[in-house]
Amino acid sequence: MSQTAAHRHSHHDHGHDAGAFVDAVASACELRGLRLTPLRLRVLELIAAESKPVKAYDLLDRLKDEHSGAAPPTVYRALDFLLENRFIHKLESINAFVGCHHPNEVHQVPFLICDVCANAVEVCDERVSKLLNEQARERGFRPRAQTLEMHGVCANCREAADRKSPAS
Repeated sequence: MSQTAAHRHSHHDHGHDAGAFVDAVASACELRGLRLTPLRLRVLELIAAESKPVKAYDLLDRLKDEHSGAAPPTVYRALDFLLENRFIHKLESINAFVGCHHPNEVHQVPFLICDVCANAVEVCDERVSKLLNEQARERGFRPRAQTLEMHGVCANCREAADRKSPAS
């Protein structure tokens, strides 16, 4: 297998299907006996509707438009539930939340975060987390959580910048 074919084979990108994601989480809650309250569901729907990571205060603003009584503690409790059950990921470096592409699996994935457009791509390649876990074990370290975030500029933003400033 050529290097390019191996690269294509080792990862895959995900389309953005908010409805399917929300349905998958609802099914997972039912299977696991978890309570997906109306507020938890609404926060999940708001995160799913975004094509980019969303900050808690943006979620709160949207909820206040719908429910004047929405307060930070209620949003954070809903986010805590969704995080604890691994339905969403928190990107610590930008303090924002994204839906998980595999809400029925326990997994650890790295994210590629564009510093220009703020898009975040979940890299679904288990070799990365396997390598990090092996390195931790070799050092006697017992990991509790793993979120690897790589910052840079995505292909779309690089292409846009190249179009604006032609090579001299």
